[in-house]
Amino acid sequence: MEAARGGAGLTRARELGIAVGTGTPGPLDAITDVAGVRVGSVTLHEGEDVRTGVTVIVPSEAGVAEHHLFAGCHTLNGNGDLTGLEWVRESGRLTSPIALTNTHSLGVVRDALVAASAAARGEDEWLFWALPVVGETWDGMLNDIGGQHVRPEHVDEALARAAGGPVEEGAVGGGTGMICHGFKGGIGTASRVVEARHGGYTVGVLVQANHGDRQRLTVAGAPVGRVIGHDVVPDPYEDLPEGTEGAGSIIVICATDAPLLPHQCRSLAQRASLGVARTGGAGERSSGDILLAFSTAPQALPPSELVNDSEPVTVPVTMLVDSHIDPLYYAAIEATEAAIVNALLAAETMTGRRGTTAYGLEPELLLEAMRRFGGLGLAG
Repeated sequence: MEAARGGAGLTRARELGIAVGTGTPGPLDAITDVAGVRVGSVTLHEGEDVRTGVTVIVPSEAGVAEHHLFAGCHTLNGNGDLTGLEWVRESGRLTSPIALTNTHSLGVVRDALVAASAAARGEDEWLFWALPVVGETWDGMLNDIGGQHVRPEHVDEALARAAGGPVEEGAVGGGTGMICHGFKGGIGTASRVVEARHGGYTVGVLVQANHGDRQRLTVAGAPVGRVIGHDVVPDPYEDLPEGTEGAGSIIVICATDAPLLPHQCRSLAQRASLGVARTGGAGERSSGDILLAFSTAPQALPPSELVNDSEPVTVPVTMLVDSHIDPLYYAAIEATEAAIVNALLAAETMTGRRGTTAYGLEPELLLEAMRRFGGLGLAG
C-alpha cells in the first residue's frame, strides 16, 4: 500500500487562472473550508492490478452519531449506490461519517463504519444501530475490482487520517482508479463563500468523479473536449464496445455551515447536479449520479429515536430564510463544477489492470484548448 498521493501541491483550477463561475472560493477552495469537516484517504496501489482505495468525510468535530445533522439527497441517475439514503430521506438527518470507494468494496466499507461506530459507543450500548452512508463508483478499467482489496483496516486508517486543511485530490483514496471524461479522474474538491448580506456562509463540495464523455467536457464554459480528442490524448475505452465511454458515475458530497432544514439540504443537493451538467455530465442511463448535502449548523437535535421522558417534546431549530437561499444554490453549482475540474487536473496518468492507461489532463493542454475558444473561462 502506498500513502495517499496528490493534494495542495498539484495544479488546481484557480492557480491556473481558470475562473469557474463568479463566486468567491474559500481560503482552501475545499470542502474543509466548512468548519469541522475533515477528510482522510487511503490509497491502494499494488502491482499491476490494484488501483483503488477509500476516502472518508467526517462531517463535524462532534460525533455525528450522537449529534445529528440535517441532510438531504438527490439522485440524478440511479445506476449506483449511496447506502443509508432511505434513512436520510425519512429522517432528514445525517447520522454517520461518509465514505467513498469502489463498487465491489461498498459492503466491506459500510460494515467497517458500523464496527467503528460500535467500538466508539462501547459494550453498554445494547440498543445501538447504524445505517452508514457509503458511496461507490466503478474502477474496473484500472483496478482488479473483483478482488475486493479494500479491507476494514483501510477504513480505520482513513478515519484516523481524517483532518481539516488541504484535501488530497486526484488518484487518491476512493478515486484512485477512476476515469472522468476520458481522462484520469478521482477525488476533487472546491468551495464558495456567499456574500455577507446573505449570511456569509460557506458551501464546500467533494466529488468522486468517474463519469462523462470526452466530447462533452466543458471547463468554465469552454467546450474543450471537442478539441482534445482521442487523437490528441488516447481514450482508455478504445478497445471496448462503442458507447462505453461516459458510462461511469459521480458521487457529490456538499457541506455547508448555513442553517438549512432537510428540505433545503435536498434542494442544495439537487442544484449541485447542475455543476455536473456544466462540465458535460448528462446523467446517462449507465451512470450513477448521486448527491448528498448536509448542514453543519448545530440544531441540538435529540439523537434517540425512542420515547424518552428525559427528552423535550419540542426543540427550537434555526433555518435560513428561503429568500436568501439562491446564493447557496449558485455556490453549490460552482463548487461542484470546480471540484470536477480540480479532480481532472490533480489526477496523473495511470496504467493499471490489463495494461489499460488513463491519461491525466495536462494543465497546458487544457489552457491551450481554452484559448482556442477566445480564452473563455480564463481570468483576466
